[in-house]
Amino acid sequence: MLKVLFELFLLYLVYKLIFDFIIPVYQTTKQVKQKVGEMQSQMNEHMKKQQANSYSSAPKEEKSRPAREDYIEFEEVK
Repeated sequence: MLKVLFELFLLYLVYKLIFDFIIPVYQTTKQVKQKVGEMQSQMNEHMKKQQANSYSSAPKEEKSRPAREDYIEFEEVK
């Protein structure tokens, strides 16, 4: 009789462990992974948009010599 009660108690503890701890932790972990994946995809889309805007709006630099007025004259020191 005592053995049967002990086995029932152990089954109850296993049941509580599975349904009150393991399953909620699994569901929460799954949900967090999904949200992190969504955030990463949104960040990647945002980065792509920024890069596309920076490439299209950036003026093309011309390699030309600066104007003569941009130089400051100096005397040579001997």
